[in-house]
Amino acid sequence: MSNVIELLKQNSQLSGWRVNETATKSYELFFVHKNLETVRATDTVTTSVTVYVDHDGKKGESSFELSAAMGEAEAQKKIDAAVQRARLVFNEPYELPDGGELNKDLPSNMWDAEPQTLGRQIADAVFAADTVPDGSINACEIFLYKDTVRVRNSRGIDKTQRIGRVMIEAIPTFTEGTESVELYEDYRFTEFDPTKVTAEIARRMAEVRDRFQAKKPETPMKISVLLRPAEILEMLWTLVDDLNYAAVYSHGNLHKTGDNIQENSTGDKLTVTLKAQMPGSEKSSWFDTDGASFQDTRVIENGIVTSYFGSSRFGQYLNIRQPTGNLPCLKAETGTMAKTDMKAEPYLECASLSGIQVDLFNDYIGGEIRLAYCFDGEKTTPVTGISMSGKLSDVLKTMRLSREAVIEGAYEGPALLLMPQMKVL
Repeated sequence: MSNVIELLKQNSQLSGWRVNETATKSYELFFVHKNLETVRATDTVTTSVTVYVDHDGKKGESSFELSAAMGEAEAQKKIDAAVQRARLVFNEPYELPDGGELNKDLPSNMWDAEPQTLGRQIADAVFAADTVPDGSINACEIFLYKDTVRVRNSRGIDKTQRIGRVMIEAIPTFTEGTESVELYEDYRFTEFDPTKVTAEIARRMAEVRDRFQAKKPETPMKISVLLRPAEILEMLWTLVDDLNYAAVYSHGNLHKTGDNIQENSTGDKLTVTLKAQMPGSEKSSWFDTDGASFQDTRVIENGIVTSYFGSSRFGQYLNIRQPTGNLPCLKAETGTMAKTDMKAEPYLECASLSGIQVDLFNDYIGGEIRLAYCFDGEKTTPVTGISMSGKLSDVLKTMRLSREAVIEGAYEGPALLLMPQMKVL
């Protein structure tokens, strides 16, 4: 980084530059069933350089990756080529974020743990969930990472943050006779709690068994559909992305500040805050890729759009005095309905979707359901091979949010979201 910065400083054609560097040390364990087959350690550094050129009343930019194997002459060629590419880009003028130094760790309870010991403890927590008859964890890979992320730019920013994180990839499998079903589990965290790891894998072990046994129900039907945190987060991010500075600047947004996105609501009102950090989430950060510090921002309050958010560049275009940065985490306030009340009447609780589909402009919400639990008023059965659909505006008017809250990944908010009277085919 230091060598390329000297070259950048000496280049009179540049109006600015930014260098992003991520150094990652990993400790990796690969299991087949419960047998540890391979252990691997890595130590990598990736460096990205962005150059800025003011020309013809506009600002151009171009980026390239820098390898440690490059000599000075090759790095200079990369810079010169990037300068020429930047001259072909005609963005409206803006300033890079200025000044500021930072050197901080993100919260984690794994900083002082020896990777060999921690890896074994995580593996023990995973395999403690392997208790389902005819079920097994076919394969499991555990990755322990320590990242050091640094951003420097031509206006004095020099910020470094460190994060300790874990990723578990597991293949829960259920077999009867010659037929079997597999699911893929990707579980990530920065705070290690063995009971949470075991509970998460146990949930997936139960779901792979239920997926094997699931049948297609009688359709079509209209029924209340319950969403879990992963789909709630995806739905809310689609609503919130409409409020990004970039969407507003390009006139690509449907809603603007002051709009009521839940007009004539008979359900629970949405209050959404975007945050820089969430306990246990690997997406937590002190600053964005530009090196700009984050500003937690409430974007929706009681169904009303209260603010936009986004990068320094597009914030400047909109004359925002203090841009928020592209905040990575989301908090939604809880609602007024208990989970037990949500499940008192017939419902369909989605456990696995191919991805929830939310289209603001076509007023649509839906998705293909790979596994759900259907309660008909008397018993609950696993179902598959169906899809749901409805009008997004109707869902926003009538949806209910659970009183109970959870924190999962980059999400904090209601444990369940109820959408009344959805079409299921």
